[in-house]
Amino acid sequence: MRSILRTDPIARDVAALCAAGVVVGLSFGAIASAAGVPLSQIVAMNALVYAGGAQFLAVGMAGAGATTAAIALAGLLLNARHLPFGLAIGNEVLGEGRGARLLGSHLMTDESVAFALAQSDPARRRRAYWMTGICLFLTWNVAGAAGAIVGSALGDPETFGIDAAFPAALLALTLPSLKDRPSLRVAIGAAALALVATPFLPAGLPVLAALLALVLGRKQAS
Repeated sequence: MRSILRTDPIARDVAALCAAGVVVGLSFGAIASAAGVPLSQIVAMNALVYAGGAQFLAVGMAGAGATTAAIALAGLLLNARHLPFGLAIGNEVLGEGRGARLLGSHLMTDESVAFALAQSDPARRRRAYWMTGICLFLTWNVAGAAGAIVGSALGDPETFGIDAAFPAALLALTLPSLKDRPSLRVAIGAAALALVATPFLPAGLPVLAALLALVLGRKQAS
């Protein structure tokens, strides 16, 4: 196992990401359990919904007395970024079969898409996507169930600073791609828009606001 991690950069990066995912998954399970969500519902949510940010949001909104419709709408808005993600990877990564596309779409996360797009070779791109997606899915489900069993003793993932590991990994993957001025302008514009929107929008929605930088980049290119 150690030899694989030393010689395979994809496996090494995925292993580091999953290590952070363990703590976040444990924390979600503990927080959801403390909020009164039954273990069976936590397990079902992890397996069927599989959307970390949206799940934290759902538990928080439910605890605040929000309706099911409001929670579902917030989750859809938060995960709307998956639409451009799917266009970015397409059948080249997910495959042509309907079953593969459905499974690949379910495993889609910010990290799996970023790991895939960081690869220049199509075969490595597919391997990075599926390895990241499957490993994170298993990590999230096992850690979430364990956290729910343990209870609320773990607390908020921000207490450990692990919440910073995911954006740090994405930033490390993005930086090598910012070699030309248009890409750099779009990245800086997206970061600025997200920072400005963060105090005013719920968690996750600033990412959608950052997509406006793509429109600005297209106008400058034309």
